This record gives sequence, structure tokens and C-alpha cells, in this order.
Amino acid sequence: MLKLRDSFFFLPILCFCFVFFVDGSVHEYNGEKFVGKGNAFVVHGGSEGIYSSFADPYNVTATIGDSYIRFEKVTFRRPKEAANFSSKAIQAVVFEVEDRDTIGGSAYGGQRAVCCTADLAKLGVCLEGEVIYRPSTENPNWPKVFGISFNGDDEVATLRSRSIKITKTGMYNLYFIHCDVNLKDLTVEGKTIWKNPNGYLPGRMAPLMNFYGFMSLAFVILGIFWFSQYARFWREIFPLQNCITLVITLGMLEMALWYFDYAEFNESGIRPVGITMWAVSFGTIKRTVSWIIILMVSMGYGVVRPTLGGLTSKVIMLGATFFLASEVLEVVENVGAVSDLSGKARLFLVLPVAILDAFFILWIFTSLSATLNKLQARRMTVKLDIYRKFTNALAVAVIMSVGWICYELYFKLNDVYNEQWQNAWIIPAFWQILSFSLLCVICVLWAPSQNSMRYAYSDEANEDFDKDDTTLTLIKPSSTTMKDFKTAAEARPVQGHNGASNRDLEEDKTE
Repeated sequence: MLKLRDSFFFLPILCFCFVFFVDGSVHEYNGEKFVGKGNAFVVHGGSEGIYSSFADPYNVTATIGDSYIRFEKVTFRRPKEAANFSSKAIQAVVFEVEDRDTIGGSAYGGQRAVCCTADLAKLGVCLEGEVIYRPSTENPNWPKVFGISFNGDDEVATLRSRSIKITKTGMYNLYFIHCDVNLKDLTVEGKTIWKNPNGYLPGRMAPLMNFYGFMSLAFVILGIFWFSQYARFWREIFPLQNCITLVITLGMLEMALWYFDYAEFNESGIRPVGITMWAVSFGTIKRTVSWIIILMVSMGYGVVRPTLGGLTSKVIMLGATFFLASEVLEVVENVGAVSDLSGKARLFLVLPVAILDAFFILWIFTSLSATLNKLQARRMTVKLDIYRKFTNALAVAVIMSVGWICYELYFKLNDVYNEQWQNAWIIPAFWQILSFSLLCVICVLWAPSQNSMRYAYSDEANEDFDKDDTTLTLIKPSSTTMKDFKTAAEARPVQGHNGASNRDLEEDKTE
């Protein structure tokens, strides 16, 4: 075959196809049309990471432990008006990403070609109307190229059912290709089944099933700690702790639903839309509620101020906008055939969520600064200490987030063809671990206890206990003297200070 130096002509297509998976390891084709690329017409049939089959020392054929790509009732259909013409072969091309340079290449003059032209056929390097390819240097039996032609005036041609056993771990790709301009309206129907040794879950997603299992266990342990404290000191509970309870409950449901989603996916090969929708919705609600709670805590709600006043509607509006943007993004990425989404469309959905995240962070740290200043001015040392720890935890989380975003961009820019697919699960897992860690910090800082109400909002008259507990002393009753009158006179400015504090409180309520 022709020695090829250039990459496959549709390598740019791979950049976008590898980023997404179709909705399951059962890839269904429902009348997809071939798209013209260069001198060929192609349909992307699927891209998945597949682990090699388990070793079988006893040569016993078994479905468990085998990895394969199976073709079932893959049918090509052409219009009736095109049935009067003889057609060239329609070929299925299966290749591993490392062998992408073995498909197509430069014919002459720098022009890329996937289909063999008449001039190349005369040179004897390929057959006219078929895909140009050469055997892999590592495995001469790859890539797998096979096809079918229309017989006579037939409008339908069905590819023979077959299974391709996977003996090498890698990212595998399937393309249906033909080189006949008379078949420009050709469509493909049927399905292919992609299986890993342990089930139908795509290789890149397989580690996430175990990950969500461990996260479910982690939330259960956190829930046992929190709910036991909640039940023990339920009389001392204040509103902020009720909000934390809600987030923990949502987190437990989200992790459990994601685990069952991947488990069902792995068992059947088809992603369960219902479970996925519930998992996505609970996850989006949890993130929205978490952002709102962190913002409310930063503003001092329930600790320094009894209400948010005029800011309530703004907080609700921001939360509702974030929920809608996140829900649309998560549904598109996890439910249905996400591989049909273009890169620009995905950027259009990711950008609003990123902007809202940044807005939340700016508002949170601005509010934290004002709350810390207020606590310091009022000398509320216990609450000030908690807020400082909370601020430090948030700062660490933000720094880690920025650093991980940079790493994620580096990872994707240097893994254009998704050759590092076995490590890709770490990226979404990190965000789950980070949010869970921050939740644990919040649970420790505001855990229910017999002194819980000490951290809650109360009237200024009671806040004096929070300033300095060591100043409380027992005083003997004594007769009134001139010094007592003098002390009482000197105490009057303190009452004025309390009055000013009350005015500050009123201002907080009307913000």
C-alpha cells in the first residue's frame, strides 16, 4: 500500500468526537446521513476506550471477560432514484487512536486523500473507490476494514453481523465511509455494541462507578455524624444548620443516583434516562443550594443578622439563574446523544455557568470582608474565629479550583485525541472531592452542640457574652457611694454604643 506521511484527513473531527461519548455502549444509528469530507463521505459510528479481553488460559469461550465491538443489523439505504446506478463499496473502518495515521494520507502534491483515485489505482497502490489504508506496525491485523456494495437495483444493503475482539487496550474509533458521489444521500441504520471485560460501561467512565460508590459511603459516614448530633441537640438547632442538613441529604441522594446510573449503564449497555435525569437534577439542586448557603453565611445570615433584607430577592434570582444554566449544561452532557453537540455549542453552555460561578465567588468574598469587619468591631471573638476559619477554607478551595482548571486545560490541550482516556475520570472526580471536603469543614465549624445557639444571631444585649467570657465576676452588694455615681456616669457612653449597635442592626435589616 501507499506509504503515508500525513495524518488522516478528518483528524480535526476526532478532536471533537473524542471529547464526548454517545449515550451508551449500544450505539444506535437511526438514518444518519453521510457527510462529505475531502473526497470521501463519512458517518462517525462511535469512539470509546476499551480494555483488552481477559486472558483465557483454558481456551474457553465466554462472554464475561471478553472485549469486543459487535455489528448488528447495520443497514445502508439509498434513495430509489439512485438505485439505477452501480455503486462502489461502503466500508466500515475500525482503528485504534495510535493507528490513526494508517488511514488515508497524501496522494501527491500535498493533497490529502482517503478514497483511492483513478490515478492512484493505475499506480497499483490501492483499489479505486476504496479507503486508503496500510497495516499497523504493531499489529498487522489492524485497522479492520470491511464493507458491502449494493446488488443491482437494491435500495438496501445489510452488513454481515460480526464481532471484532479487542486484544489491546486503547481508544477505538468506528467510521462508515464510502467514495461514491452517487450515494451522497445514503443513510445508515442499525447498531453496534461495544463491550469492556467487566461490562458495557465505556472505559473512561468505568472508574467513576467505583468512585461514586466510595463517595456514597463517605456521605453516609458524614450523614451519620451530622444527624446523630442533630438529633442529640435538636433544641439548639438554628436555621443555618437546617440548610447544612439539606445539602447533606441532597449529596447522599446525588451520589447514590450516580452510582446506580453507572451500574445500570454497565449492566445493560444503554444509559437509563430516568436515573440520569434524577442524578443530574439532584446534583444541580445541591450545587445551587450550596452556593446560596455559602453566600448567606458570608453575609452573616443567622449569625450576625436575622434576615437578608432587600438582598433576598437578588440572592434568589442569582440562584435561579445558576440552576437553569447548570441544569441545561448537565442534561446536554449526560442525557441523550451528547456526541452530536459541537464544540461551539458546548462553549455556549459552559460560559454562562463559569460567569455565574465567578460572580458567586466575588460576592461571597466581598460579603465575608464586610462581615469580618463587623464582627471585629463588635468584638464577637467566638464568631470571628469561626468566620476566619471559614474564610481560610474558602480561600484554599478557590486556589485549588483555579489550579485544577489550569491543569484541566493543560490536560485537554496536550491530549487532543484522548489517548490519556484512562486518567480522564480524575477530572470530574476532583470537583466532587473538593466540594465534599468543603462541606466537611462547614459541618465541623457549625456542628450541632449544646452551645449551638452561641453561634446564632441574637439581640445585642446578649452578644456581650460573646465578647469576653472571662470578664464575668461576682459583685457583693454594697452601699451607694459617690464612686458608684461616678461609675454610673462613666457607663453612659456604653449605652450609647449599644444604641449605635442597634442602629447598625436596623440598617442590616433594611439593606
